[in-house]
Parts: sequence; structure tokens; C-alpha cells
Amino acid sequence: MGAKLYVGSLAYSIDDTKLKDLFAPVGTVVSAQVIMDRDTNQSKGFGFVEMSSDEEAQAAIKELNGKEVDGRTIMVNEARPKEDRSGGGGGGGGYNRGGPSRY
Repeated sequence: MGAKLYVGSLAYSIDDTKLKDLFAPVGTVVSAQVIMDRDTNQSKGFGFVEMSSDEEAQAAIKELNGKEVDGRTIMVNEARPKEDRSGGGGGGGGYNRGGPSRY
């Protein structure tokens, strides 16, 4: 199993292919994805890269963290596990349903 990396401070011009090409010289890239805003379809300025081994992931961090790419200094580190966002309901209503209003 490979190691997943978080890549932050990406220029908005970076797409999945450019992200993969950036990491390819360091090792085998299993996947590369720039996270896009679902409403505007523009980059959110960060993404994830999965390298084929932990050693390659560590080499990528050492080689690319702090490197300037398209005018931005990128940040590369190990990705944290995705947090569970389930559960939690909405709040209550916005008005008093019983009794006379105080307003």
C-alpha cells in the first residue's frame, strides 16, 4: 500500500496531470488529484498524491516541501485520515412555535 500525501498552497493553474508530473521524478505516482470547488469547478489550491511506497512518499516530502511551483511555495506532508463527517443534524427552528411571542 502506498502513502498518501497532502499538497497545499498550489497555484490555481495546477491540474491533476501537472500535479502527477511534479511528483513523478521522485517515484511512482499511484494517483494525483487536485480538489475542485463543486460550484465553480475551480481549484481549491490543494490536492492529494499517493505514492507507491512509504519510502517514495518520504522522498517526495523531502524533495518537494517548500519548493516554488508556478509562483507559489507548496507544502507537502503526510495526509491525515479523512474525518468522519456523518451524524449531526440541523439546528432547531428559527421561531417560537408555542405560546405568545415576546417580540
